[in-house]
Amino acid sequence: MQYAVRPRAAVRPAPFVPAVRPRPRRGRSLIDADALDVLHRAARVLLDDLADLTDRLVVALQEQEPAYRATVDHDSGATWQEVHRSLRHSVASLLDPRASREAARRCSWKIGATRAEQGLPLDALLHAFRLGGSMVWQALVEETSRTAPEDVRLLVHVAADVWNFVDEHCTLVADAYRQTERRLAWRRENRLRMLAGALLDGSSRIADLPETAQALELPEQGRYVVVAVAAAGPADGAAARAAVARDARVHWHTGVDVDHGIVLLGDDDDPERCLPGADDPVPGARVGIGTAVAGLAAVGDARRLADTALRMCPPSGGTVRLTEHLPAALVMAAPELGQALADRVLGPLAPLEPADAEVLLETLEAWLECDGSAQRAGERLYCHRNTVLNRLRRYEQLTGRSLTRPADMVEISLALTARRLRAR
Repeated sequence: MQYAVRPRAAVRPAPFVPAVRPRPRRGRSLIDADALDVLHRAARVLLDDLADLTDRLVVALQEQEPAYRATVDHDSGATWQEVHRSLRHSVASLLDPRASREAARRCSWKIGATRAEQGLPLDALLHAFRLGGSMVWQALVEETSRTAPEDVRLLVHVAADVWNFVDEHCTLVADAYRQTERRLAWRRENRLRMLAGALLDGSSRIADLPETAQALELPEQGRYVVVAVAAAGPADGAAARAAVARDARVHWHTGVDVDHGIVLLGDDDDPERCLPGADDPVPGARVGIGTAVAGLAAVGDARRLADTALRMCPPSGGTVRLTEHLPAALVMAAPELGQALADRVLGPLAPLEPADAEVLLETLEAWLECDGSAQRAGERLYCHRNTVLNRLRRYEQLTGRSLTRPADMVEISLALTARRLRAR
């Protein structure tokens, strides 16, 4: 059976019909124009009687915003001028937005920045702007109701524009406030850092001490100790500072390699037992604690003592309290003299083989650390006590010094300390 096959007709695209935007209804345009006329008539009246509107807004701020109440009481004239200026720009923007917009924005920005500098809370400032916007709108409605009650309904068509203006300027004020607040915070932090740095460097002027004490919230005549902390990284440094300053009143001054803490001591605090958390620092952190000083003026000396204690810390980490290592601190304070003493006391061992000389010096150090006990020194060195005694006699023979003579013992101890510090 043959099927009839219809020829395939060419598919033609539908003719393009450009979209026609619906024309706005004439009635709507007339309503908007009429609404603007009503708005402008009422705004001109407000502008002519702006002083009265300003008085009403200042009174409302005093009654409804406690933060502004103190501001008005302190300088009522300046507050009135600020409110008057802001209202003038706002009402003028209702009459001619293009010509007045930038001036109004500059006015709001300046108010936000000024109030941030004065410390007025941002919430109070935003409340004042919204209260001002509400009062302007209420005045527009009241004026229209008084002169042309039948036109009040037309104001509804411009209400969104009025409140969008208020929201825009609230946002502007908040941005100005926050930017100024950040700038002031940076300035305060930088000033605080400069004052603390000068205090620790010992370059702070006597005239700056009251300001420094107030900025650091520390008494000018208190007892202080400085602690120096060095760690491998920022996280370790923060953990070490937290451990060291546990239950202590301290101001930290962070540095590139070393952080310094100015610690306030109580009247009954023992400087040798202060900062108990420093005895359990973060692994790998080095902590140096100086001796106590009297008054902020002496903090520079306390910092140098803390740095001395820090230099005595082993590279692996630990805590050194300077009061427990005063002989070593003396050697470190005059490294040239310490080296000269080491050369004089230990120099006679130089002709020996390095390993042989090292055994003698290691034995001598162990014997001193064990309070002159050959038995305990032998246990530490894993050798017999007689071996320890033989090595000590050999040292006496090579150097001509006696381990029973007090003067020689002082020099030997300091010389070994100088050698140990030089090796770090």
